[in-house]
Amino acid sequence: MGTADDRATTLNGRILGISLAAALGGFLFGFDTAVINGAIDAMSTDFGISGFLQGFAVSSALLGCIAGAWFAGPLASRHGRIRVMVIAAVLFFVSAIGSGLAVGTWDLIAWRVLGGLGVGAASVIAPAYIAEVSPAEIRGRLGSLQQLAIVLGIFAALLSDAFLADTAGGAAEELWFGLAAWRWMFMAEAVPAVLYGLFALTIPESPRFLVDQKREKEAAEVLRRYTGVADTTAKITEIRESLKREQRESLGDLRGARLGLKPIVWVGIGLAVFQQFVGINVIFYYSTTLWRSVGFEESQALTTSVITSVTNVVVTVVAILLVDKIGRRPLLIGGSAGMALTLGTMAVAFSQSQGTGEDVALPQPWATVALVAANLFVVSFGATWGPVMWVMLGEMFPNKIRATAVSVASAANWLANFAVSTTFPSLAEVGLSLAYGLYAFFALVSFFIVVWQVPETKGRELEDMTDESRRRKPAPT
Repeated sequence: MGTADDRATTLNGRILGISLAAALGGFLFGFDTAVINGAIDAMSTDFGISGFLQGFAVSSALLGCIAGAWFAGPLASRHGRIRVMVIAAVLFFVSAIGSGLAVGTWDLIAWRVLGGLGVGAASVIAPAYIAEVSPAEIRGRLGSLQQLAIVLGIFAALLSDAFLADTAGGAAEELWFGLAAWRWMFMAEAVPAVLYGLFALTIPESPRFLVDQKREKEAAEVLRRYTGVADTTAKITEIRESLKREQRESLGDLRGARLGLKPIVWVGIGLAVFQQFVGINVIFYYSTTLWRSVGFEESQALTTSVITSVTNVVVTVVAILLVDKIGRRPLLIGGSAGMALTLGTMAVAFSQSQGTGEDVALPQPWATVALVAANLFVVSFGATWGPVMWVMLGEMFPNKIRATAVSVASAANWLANFAVSTTFPSLAEVGLSLAYGLYAFFALVSFFIVVWQVPETKGRELEDMTDESRRRKPAPT
């Protein structure tokens, strides 16, 4: 017999392992959405696109994300979390190959939309699954693995973009088998897609799904083996009570008196939307183009994008260390304030730009100010709203509506992402100062949303979450 510490270490190792496997979907989420960063200029030249169509090609994957997020919850409730992960892995793989071999703008868009379905599904399943298998005392840290995986995926995409472009002598140059480097940037995603599918087949199903399916012996084994629950009978009874309903989970379960939805669902949608309205993905989708506009060469711009991504990874690790210690609300409030300040600084810096169109440039010291402010913005986001929003979506909803509510909120997140990504090129043509000023305003609004509406979920069991839990109750000590 091992000691209590040995058993705790074993349990933590098991739960960490299955959480990492589930979070690999987040890695693909980040990789898929960021990989176009290094490819966009060369791809646009090859296909002869610019302006709105260029923006739509970048953001088209987000249309698939919206649909994938919307349907993933109901599918997961009916068929299980693991099956949805496997389906998402297949979609990632097919999209990667198709995008790399695209013959024109519209079939590239179609392949990107297909991959977006996988991204949307992964964005729903990973936080819900991790929340459902995690002990309450470490749930925040494990839930933050989703965001860590996302930013690592972004980093891997930008790093592989830079490596492939450097190897070929430019993103538009021929690399292997007569294909341009930008095409290999897309196809590189096939490798992690295969790994995701294989890992998904090795992890246990969510105990809450198993209880819902009357597979209580399997649920008891998962609870005992991975979560460390000693009295599995009592826990299963608790889960069963929280899941009671007259019919299978559906969108109808989200209905409430306030504008047609339960208040807690509106809070989740608000968090999801404002996480994107601050413009974070403008940095990751367009950063190479952005830094070229302030005078960097292609290789310098790609390197700067990688550095920004590394910064994002480091601060996400900081968030993982803090989220279960100081709570969700303080991180969100501090993040909103930091983002409003840094985005406002970027708006002022870009108001000093000179030239128009592709010849726009920032004089010194404003180019340095913009670069520093952009990285501080990434710090403010990555240490707070980036991971904490996904943690909150995974744990703030009652069991009865969790999968469906996370789907709706995630779909709203992707819709907001699509709106920001599609409109940025047009806003940039008017002026980058306008774009970043608008994002700064949304960051300020997000501050008041958290202060007035967002509950603290630190240390609370999922079975304790109710629609009334949006009222800010002190976390248990």
